[in-house]
This record gives sequence, structure tokens and C-alpha cells, in this order.
Amino acid sequence: MRILLAEDDYSQAESIKTWLEMDGYSVDWVDRGDYAIHAIQQHQYDCVLLDRGLPQATGDDILKTIRTRQQGIPVIFITARDSIHDRVEGLDLGANDYLVKPFSLEELSARVRAQLRLQQSSTGQYLSFANLQLDPQAKVVQQNGQVIHLTAKEFQILYKLMQKPEHIVTREQLEESLYAWGEEIESNAIEVFIYQLRKKIGSSLIKTVRGLGYRMNQDG
Repeated sequence: MRILLAEDDYSQAESIKTWLEMDGYSVDWVDRGDYAIHAIQQHQYDCVLLDRGLPQATGDDILKTIRTRQQGIPVIFITARDSIHDRVEGLDLGANDYLVKPFSLEELSARVRAQLRLQQSSTGQYLSFANLQLDPQAKVVQQNGQVIHLTAKEFQILYKLMQKPEHIVTREQLEESLYAWGEEIESNAIEVFIYQLRKKIGSSLIKTVRGLGYRMNQDG
């Protein structure tokens, strides 16, 4: 899952980014509000973490853009503005949660998970295909009732494919879901992950569509 982090405190942003990546998320980090708005217009995110006091465009401005374009995406304000008025104002603007600095990274992770759970329960996003069941929030895949142990990137590829199993997912779309900006991508990385996935769930469930990408395959 992919998270946008908009935070102009470099030290704190680096800590948050590293922590969330250890949790298996891909994290795009921007330090200006206008960069955040551009990112939201170009990419799909599963959750957004916003500092309210960003330069060029405030967290409030960014939230308004998000609610205009992607109504359901969870947004958590992470901010030093700690008065009751500020909290109420932020939530009334449409934020899903409000976390006051300083905060523990463990608490931030818990709040992200909580918002993703709420999003999942409201959209019924437990995914099934053939003999596979995938829980996006718990990051658990079962096949015929048995848990299949996947790496974070293997899980993300399968999640992307199972979201719209009848559609072809391009290599570029898979790379975007797996990697944050600036991450080095080996030329054959997607092929390697697909190969590893097929070894774990069976080679027939993922079909290569030559020259286009991959899709789930019901028939084998």
C-alpha cells in the first residue's frame, strides 16, 4: 500500500518514512504543499499524512483538494497545532484523524492501520479469486484455507492484480504500486517477484499477457 507523507521537518519526515517502510508500506515524501497537491493529482494513495503548516499550500488546502478528487481516502493530520479549536477545525475540514506532535511512531502506525481497517470495512475490500483470499489490512493471503507467506512486495503485486482480476496490470503500474519516488528499480524486478509469487501460489493463477503486463487467470 502506498502512503503520501507531506511534512517539511526533514528529520521527522525521514523517521516516519523509514518506520512506515519497515511496516511494508511504500511512502512518497514531499516537503511543500504544492508538491503534495501535484502528487495527489498524479497518483493513487491508500492514506495521506499531512502537516497543517506546509509552505506553498497548507495542509488544509491539500485536504480540500483530496476531498474534491478522492472522497474516501483516509487523511491524518500530523501537526503541532494542539488546541481543541485546531483539532475540531481539522476534523470538520474532513480529516479522518488528528495526531498532535510529538507522537510515537508506534501510535502513528496504529492510527494508519485503524484508518485502513475502516476504509476496508466500508468498501468490503476482502478480495477473493479462485482459491485465494486476501486481507489487505492484515496483509494475509490464504489459499484453500492455508496461510501463504509472502514478502511485502509479493503481497502488493498480488493485491494489485486481485483488485481487478479481469484487467491487465502493466509493469509500470506494478512498479508504481511497489516503489516510492527515488527508489532504485532493477530492470527485471517485476519478473522476479512474479516468478516468486507463482512458486508460492501456483504458476497458473497469474497470466503473462505478452507486451502488455499481467492479469489473474481463472482457467489455468
